[in-house]
Amino acid sequence: MKVLLVIIVVLLVTRHYGVRKNRMTPAGGINESLYVDINGTKQWISIYGRDLKNPVLLYLHGGPGSATSPYDYAFTRKWSDVYTVVTWDQRNCGKSFDKAHEVKVITHDDMLEDGRQMTLFLLDHLSKKKITLLGHSWGSMFGAALALNYPEYYEAFIGTGQCIDIEENEARFCEAARKWAENDKSSQKLLEKLDPQNNLNMDYLSARGKVMKKYKYDMMKDGTDYNLWMTVLFNPYYSLSDLLTYVMNARRSLDPYIDFFFGELKKFSLFGKYEYKIPFYNINGDMDYQTNYELACEYFEQVKAPYKKMYVMKDATHGLLESRSSEFSTIVHEIAGIQKENSN
Repeated sequence: MKVLLVIIVVLLVTRHYGVRKNRMTPAGGINESLYVDINGTKQWISIYGRDLKNPVLLYLHGGPGSATSPYDYAFTRKWSDVYTVVTWDQRNCGKSFDKAHEVKVITHDDMLEDGRQMTLFLLDHLSKKKITLLGHSWGSMFGAALALNYPEYYEAFIGTGQCIDIEENEARFCEAARKWAENDKSSQKLLEKLDPQNNLNMDYLSARGKVMKKYKYDMMKDGTDYNLWMTVLFNPYYSLSDLLTYVMNARRSLDPYIDFFFGELKKFSLFGKYEYKIPFYNINGDMDYQTNYELACEYFEQVKAPYKKMYVMKDATHGLLESRSSEFSTIVHEIAGIQKENSN
């Protein structure tokens, strides 16, 4: 018992100093978190940057419904010397979940309007004329939709783990999975559940995850290149109570997104939508089958934009933000440099 108490005390003291350090505001920069009234809900954001003169980048997490706020500062702050980075827990998830105002249904129009209103808030709050979007996975579809619908608000779009069309994405995955398991009888029961046209449900998603993990294409096959536990422990935006609440409400916050995934997400298909009025960048892993890499490349070839560039991270799967955050940051820095050069 004494040993356990000592461990707890050490962790709490360590957390105190770690959080204190991460709460510091850089000289000439910004470090804040707040709730914003967005489209009838209160939605949480954090803002961190080392120089307020830098352009603003809004990070759109994936899922849908999987907020990354317990740990995403570990990789987004690596961009903070070239961007003022905003992280956002989208409606009804992460710190934006509120039992008293729980969202039961989420639609395509809800998300687009959320994105528009959040963008307008940031333009005003940070005194900018335009911002940059960086979306991962579902966030890449969301970001592309915002860029296509409201180009006047954005300097550039950066998609990573780029998803193009949910139905074609799943068809491509099933085709690949059958090749992986061609001579593997032990995978046949899992393959039987991979029928996205007639069986796109939670059992399908579970089987998909197991197949990707078995053949080493899963999102986190390489883990993270930072200490995840220490990152969560030292999170400057989460109290211990917040972390507990996050875990306790995880399923309830996800519930409306399950229906969204199997229905409204189809409306975000990018097929036939190739005309961008702003620069278009993609950062994708060549082993990404969660959002099909080949499909993303095919789409990129058809994109027409003032400027476009594709970055391919070798041997990277869908978790490239977490597993290769330093390499990813180098690319973000390069994009910031290109944008700065092209704006001069």
